[in-house]
This record gives sequence, structure tokens and C-alpha cells, in this order.
Amino acid sequence: MPSQPVESTPPEAPSAPIDTGSSSSTESTSSSSSNPTPKPQFPNIVQNDPRRTGFDPGTAWWMNYFKILTGGITPEGAFHYREWRYRENEARDCARCEEFRDWAFAHSPTVRFLREKIEALNGTLDKSNVVCRRCPARLTEDGNVHRASGGFSPYSGILICANEVSNRSLLEDTLAHEMVHAWDHLRWKVDWVGDKDLKHAACTEIRAAMLSGECRWTKETFTRGNRNLTQQFQNCVRTRATLSLMARPRCKDDVQAVKVINQVWDSCFSDTRPFDEVYR
Repeated sequence: MPSQPVESTPPEAPSAPIDTGSSSSTESTSSSSSNPTPKPQFPNIVQNDPRRTGFDPGTAWWMNYFKILTGGITPEGAFHYREWRYRENEARDCARCEEFRDWAFAHSPTVRFLREKIEALNGTLDKSNVVCRRCPARLTEDGNVHRASGGFSPYSGILICANEVSNRSLLEDTLAHEMVHAWDHLRWKVDWVGDKDLKHAACTEIRAAMLSGECRWTKETFTRGNRNLTQQFQNCVRTRATLSLMARPRCKDDVQAVKVINQVWDSCFSDTRPFDEVYR
């Protein structure tokens, strides 16, 4: 992606203009403030202990799978088994992901439209900078599992997590989500990490969740089991934007994430650019 975004007037929000940023950016920079925001301490990652979990990577996969079915492996062990199988099947998953990616570039209306709009801003997305890789998940001591299906870097392009993308529809949603971040990066000057504040990141996460199709009614109903008939779409966008914001290194906790999302909600939820309306 080009390193220089195209300047324009961003959507309005309280206190500061809103640029947009990526929910999955891993770059960090030092704050120039004399009182920089301390980075939250990440909980320790839990490693597998066969004596505790029942999962032994030295045993055949089908024996471990049978032990999961019969209760011989704990939920923690099942997590480690899942990650172990992803490592074993990495080449297969990446090849499948690349096939889905190429299909989306050729046939997905949403992906093709976003690609044209990115090219109009002098950006380029193709198989050289939209890559499929295995993305390890992390189980931490607080019991939370941290995983992602993709990410965007303004310096490298788009990462699709091949082990988390099991079908074309999921890849299409993931790729569209990250392409919204790419378009935002080219359209506005972006504070990706949140050194100034988290409003930029909050805005782009709202827009990416809204425009990518990941919150469409059919997916919420049949995939996630959320069958609310009122405010389902808005609730999904809020929830997914909040979770993405919480993954930012400058976000202290869920309380701060919800507060920032609420501050920019009206402005960013109504901004469907580069689409005329919510397409999917």
C-alpha cells in the first residue's frame, strides 16, 4: 500500500475529526506526549501440560480426538489440540485460502468494488500483498482465547488467517473488512495505534463491521444464533467494533472501548463511503 494517504475531510465526531484505522494493525510507535498512555499488561499465555489437560501431541490425532469426544481432554486441552492440528495442516489451509482469495478478487461484487475504489486512490491490492498465513491463537491465564481472522497493515497489506477461514463466504467477509481499512488508510490520515486517542480506530472498526457483510441478518441468525428482530444489525456492529477496539494496545479495557465507540457512533455508523449504502 502507498505510504501516503490521500487527504480529505473525514466524518465528523465530537472533540476531534475522525480518521479511520485498522483493527488488526500490529505496529506501535512511541507517543510524543510527556505523559504517554501506559500499555496494558497482557496476561501470561498458557502452555499445554499433558498431565493437566489430557492432550498429548505425541499421540495420533484420532486418539486425541476420541479422547475429546469421551471427555478425556479438558477444554484447555481441546484448545491446544485445535492449534496443533492447525500447525499440522498449515500448507493445506493456506492453499485453500489462496484459492478463496483468488475467487473473491475475480467474482465477489463487494471485493471487486472495493478494489476499484482503492485503485482510484492510487492503491493496489493483489496476491502480492493480500497473503494467507496461519495465525496462532493465544489462551491466556484469565481464561480468554485471543484469535483473529485477518488484519491490515498500512506498510504490508492484508493478512488473511488461513486456519480461521474455512469457506468462501467467511473469506469474503474478512477480506472486505480489511479492504475497508485499506480504503480508509488511503482516504484519510490515520492514527492507527491510538497514540492521540482511540476515536480513529473506533470509527474504522464500526465502518468495517457495517460494510463488510459480517453482520448481515442471515449470518447472525444461522451462524451465530442471534435471532433478535430489532436492532440486530446495530448490536452486531457495536459488539464486533468493541471487541476489535479492545485488541488495540492503547485500549485499557472494555469500559474504555464502549465509551469511545459511543462517542463516534452517530458519525461513523452513518458513513457508508465508498458505498452509497450498506450493500451486504
